[in-house]
Amino acid sequence: MLFFLAIAAALAALGVWSAARRAGSPSAPLALVAVLGFALVGISQAVVVVPAGHVGVVDLFGRVAPETLKSGLNLVNPLARVVKMSIKTQDMKEVMAVPSQEGLTVQLEVSVLYHLDPEKAGDVYRTVGTEYAEVILQPQFRSVTRGVTAQYEARALYTSEREKLAEAIASDLRRLVEPRGITVEATPLRQLTLPPRLAAAIEEKLGAEQESQRMQFVLTKEKQEADRRRIEAQGIADFQRIVTTGINDQLLRWKGIEATLKIAESPNAKVVIVGSGKDGLPLILGGQ
Repeated sequence: MLFFLAIAAALAALGVWSAARRAGSPSAPLALVAVLGFALVGISQAVVVVPAGHVGVVDLFGRVAPETLKSGLNLVNPLARVVKMSIKTQDMKEVMAVPSQEGLTVQLEVSVLYHLDPEKAGDVYRTVGTEYAEVILQPQFRSVTRGVTAQYEARALYTSEREKLAEAIASDLRRLVEPRGITVEATPLRQLTLPPRLAAAIEEKLGAEQESQRMQFVLTKEKQEADRRRIEAQGIADFQRIVTTGINDQLLRWKGIEATLKIAESPNAKVVIVGSGKDGLPLILGGQ
C-alpha cells in the first residue's frame, strides 16, 4: 500500500513540478525535491534488509515463496510482505512433574536448545506460522520428557545416568520435530527435586555403596600384600634349600683345611697339630 501511495504522490509532484517549470514559478525546485523524495520512498519498498541471524519469508498476497531471503540487502517485489524469522539458538525451559519407573512423581526442570532450519522456514511459516515453538515444539517436548523418564528409576535421575536420559530425550524429540523444520541441539537437565524421604533413601543407599566399594578396595589391597609376603617367604625358602643342598661334610672339611693353611702362613706364633681336631681338622694352639 505504501508503494502505491509513494508512486502516486511522486507522479502528482512530478505534474506540479512540470507546471511550475513552465510557468517559471520559484516553487519548481521544491516540487522536484518532492518528486525525488516520493520516488525514493517507493523504491525503498523493493529493498528489504534482513538482520543477522534471521531469514526472510516472502508472502505475496498469501502465497509464500519456497526460497527464503538471506541476511543482508535483498530486492523483493514491493507488493510482497517479508516476514523475518530468527534462526538463532533459542532456549525453552520447562518445569514439570514427571513419572519414574517405580511410579513416583518427581519435579524436573529441563531445557531444550533449538533453532529454526533456515531451509524450511518457508514451510514452517506456511503450515504453522511464527509461533511454531509453542505449537509444535513445546507439546512434543513435554510428552517426550514424560515418556523417557517413565523408563528410568528415580535413582537414575539423581545419578550420572541423567546424561543418558538427557540424550534419550533429545534423540526422541529430534525424530518428531526435525521433519517439521525445527533443529534440536540439546536437552540439558537443569534441576531435579525428589520427595524428601526418597532423596534421603537414595543418598543413604549411595553412601552404603561407596562404603562397600571402599571396603572392597581395602580387602584387595590386603590380599595383594599377603600375596607379596607369601612370594617373598617362598623365595627365602627356595634359597635356603638350594644352599643347604650344596653344603656337605667334604666341602666343610676342605674349607677348614684352606683356612688352616692361611693361618699357618701368617707371621703370628702358633702351634698347628695336624689331624687332632674334631672331624680330623688341625688344631691351632698359641695363636696371638
